[in-house]
Amino acid sequence: MERYILSFDAGTTSERAIIFNHNSEIVSVAQKEITQYYPQAGWVEHDPMELWSAQLGVAVEAMSKAGITAAEIEAIGITNQRETTIVWDRETGRPVYRAIVWQCRRTADYCERLQPYAQQIREKTGLVLDPYFSATKLAWILDHVEGARERAEQGKLLFGTVETWLIWKLTKGAKHVTDLSNASRTMLFNIHTLQWDEDICRLLGIPMSMLPTPVGNSEIYGESAAEFLGGPIRIAGAAGDQQAALFGQRAFTVGDIKNTYGTGCFLLMNTGETPISSENGLVTTIAWGRNGQVTYALEGSVFMGGAIVQWLRDEIGLIGTAAETEELAQKVPDTNGCYIVPAFTGLGAPYWKPEAKGIITGLTRGVGRYHIIRAALDAIVFQVNDIVRAMEQDAGSPVGSLRVDGGASVNNFLMQTQADISNAAVIRPACVESTALGAAYLAGLATGFWADPSELGSGAGETIFRPQMSDETRAAHIRGWKEAVKTLL
Repeated sequence: MERYILSFDAGTTSERAIIFNHNSEIVSVAQKEITQYYPQAGWVEHDPMELWSAQLGVAVEAMSKAGITAAEIEAIGITNQRETTIVWDRETGRPVYRAIVWQCRRTADYCERLQPYAQQIREKTGLVLDPYFSATKLAWILDHVEGARERAEQGKLLFGTVETWLIWKLTKGAKHVTDLSNASRTMLFNIHTLQWDEDICRLLGIPMSMLPTPVGNSEIYGESAAEFLGGPIRIAGAAGDQQAALFGQRAFTVGDIKNTYGTGCFLLMNTGETPISSENGLVTTIAWGRNGQVTYALEGSVFMGGAIVQWLRDEIGLIGTAAETEELAQKVPDTNGCYIVPAFTGLGAPYWKPEAKGIITGLTRGVGRYHIIRAALDAIVFQVNDIVRAMEQDAGSPVGSLRVDGGASVNNFLMQTQADISNAAVIRPACVESTALGAAYLAGLATGFWADPSELGSGAGETIFRPQMSDETRAAHIRGWKEAVKTLL
């Protein structure tokens, strides 16, 4: 009987389930979009019960499509939107508030008040003090949901990021755990001692009884209840989406770097067993923990990546589908001097300006629809390039190549532009589902489905985009971008 790995990919805009075989090939996929809630400007929320029901639904659908039963599934691996914060009742399992999404900026004032402790927080967690991370979101829920703080102090409430929530639901409350990569994104976790930090929890008034047990990224956590998927299945791997993508790209060598083009863009560089403290606006994070050994990474986050294409489609109406942008952007030779800085939810790395708002500069009568579409794609490229340059400075060596994945990486024009602006080869694997594949790898390694990392796929079918732009043209484009960003700084 052939065996498979089932990946849960709990994203920001959709829940997906992908089934992989031993050759790392996709056997079945199911996907369902989830509702985005925007109660106020800069606020973003999800319904935790919808996250759970949609994820379970697509898992059942993916299995049904392929005619695969629970008995044929070796293990479940989970990857998830990180930093998104969920608080629920320990007894009833009901969330006390909607999930506060990583993009949400409502806690900027909390971060302002914590500025005297910013260096201490950074030294312990590797993170800059920003609303992006989970800690202040959790404090906000305790402060603003009636009775939440009292119930939390009584041990009645639990906290988790999305993978914690899904594991808790799958095991019917038997397991309240978080993997090391997700724990390292909460701004509550000491990445050196691998423990929750009592001082930071005390600073934010967060009872430690709420916090899940930290676990490795590739180990058996428990089994799903038989009633959900037609039989019990081991849950054996979990990682935040960006760390999972790094693993899925087989970036196991120090200096390997990948970028995932999703709702945001996220660059990670493997730094091995050594956490590097950034001097250039990046954060230090745990990539993964396996077999008692922790691998660290440098990370830079772009808040508005593919989401700017959604904005073109849904709010501005300039395109009908995201795929159209590849053709439409090439109807003009350039942006006619137009730049978009998509700081719709603030600016992430390397600037970290949560209060920033998006702008379009260089508008003249000659700027039309196609120029704006091209400028939107360029904005993704320029933001990624800013982080590539910061990584070079922190690592002390040039970036010669960039591994890419995620939905927007299928856009050949975008990838060629990235290679041109970053002056580096852009390498796209045959399977761009690196995030789900990484979760599958972590789960499969834990159960022996794959004996060791040498069995994990190959570079067959890669597409490589090489720089074609002159140094002079590249420098001119980057100068224009820098001038546009400067207006927000």
